[in-house]
Amino acid sequence: MKRFLLAASLFCLMGANAQDDLLTELDSTVVEDNYATAVFKGLQVVTLQTTKMPAKKEFYFVVSHRFGSVKDGISEFFGFDMATTKIGGIYGVTDWLAVSASRHTMLKVYETSLKYRLARQGDAFPVDVVGYNTVDINTFLDDKDYPKLEFADRLSYISQLIVSRKFSDRFSMELVPSFIHRNLYDPVAENDNQFSIGSGGRMKLTKRLALNLEYAYNFDKPDFYKNPLSVGLDVETGGHIFQLLFTNSQSMTEAGYLTHASGDWGDGDFFFGFNLYRVF
Repeated sequence: MKRFLLAASLFCLMGANAQDDLLTELDSTVVEDNYATAVFKGLQVVTLQTTKMPAKKEFYFVVSHRFGSVKDGISEFFGFDMATTKIGGIYGVTDWLAVSASRHTMLKVYETSLKYRLARQGDAFPVDVVGYNTVDINTFLDDKDYPKLEFADRLSYISQLIVSRKFSDRFSMELVPSFIHRNLYDPVAENDNQFSIGSGGRMKLTKRLALNLEYAYNFDKPDFYKNPLSVGLDVETGGHIFQLLFTNSQSMTEAGYLTHASGDWGDGDFFFGFNLYRVF
């Protein structure tokens, strides 16, 4: 029995050392093929997409929540009584192309996307470059409110170019210009075409923890909406990344959070939430 316990202890120790070595290898800035790896560990900084791509035939199951405003206090249990949910999946068709689909409870939106790598950071090129395009289908719109409503009126289109650089094993940043178009819009509250530019960063704290920060400036928003500002914490737990976050934008669609951020950090009006990615 003592021999068995000793062997088991040695096995666990070797496994832990091997896992730490693997995490260190994944975090290294350059590998044998001269490309930077682990620029971002998550597919999102907080809500902004990153340049991370699923590997070929890799599937991510996604569950995200944004709760109500913390400002509402104990009467709404600091927002937990007013949760919105996103459930979806992301599949790596190749190492450079991924497709995804998700459903959001806010406005009952279905979202589909394409994500594709255009360039990689390495000896020959200084940055990662990824394209990201989504189509949103707003099924909340009612024929009774819009008698002449057509299917095309439910659609919104988003195009993004994501440019990132890993500056060290601990620090990465990205720049994300975005173009948003809505086929149906309220001219009092929004524009049919909007342009924003966002930035996000990741600072590695430990082998399993990283601090993330992102901000996007919307050039065409009405004054009563805010620019989205979010902070999050990446927690690596084996086969998935768990992201805890605070943000002033409750929406989780690309078009929603970039154009309809309603919270004001200065007034304590922000939302708690999380992103959970499980890899298969």
